[in-house]
Amino acid sequence: MQTDALKTLAIDALEELKGQDIAELDVSALTSVTDIMLVASGTSSRHVAALANNVVEKAKEAGVRPLGVEGKAGDEWMLIDLGDVVVHVMMPETRRLYDLERLWADMPADVEERVGGGRA
Repeated sequence: MQTDALKTLAIDALEELKGQDIAELDVSALTSVTDIMLVASGTSSRHVAALANNVVEKAKEAGVRPLGVEGKAGDEWMLIDLGDVVVHVMMPETRRLYDLERLWADMPADVEERVGGGRA
C-alpha cells in the first residue's frame, strides 16, 4: 500500500473513534525508519487502546499487517508500526510530556549525516 493511502487509512481509523488532535509529521528527511508519524490523543486509557486497535484492524482489513504494536490496554501510550507510517496514540498528559511534535520539528535535517548514518 502506498504511503499516502496508508496514512489516510490510519487517520480515518483514528477519526472513526473520535481520536483527538491528530497531527501528521513528515519525518522522511529526518530518519530512514519511517516517512510519516501520526500522533493522536485519547480521552482515557481505554480510548487509547480502542483507537490503536481500530488502526490495527483497519490495516489488517486492507491487507496490511502491522510490523509491531507496542503497549497494551491500560497503557497511556500505544504505538502501531505500519512501516512507512508509525502511529502514536497517547493520553494528553503523556503527549505533553514527550512532545513528539516539537522533538521532531526541532531535529536538524542533517542529523543522520552528522552521526554517521544517512540514506542510501
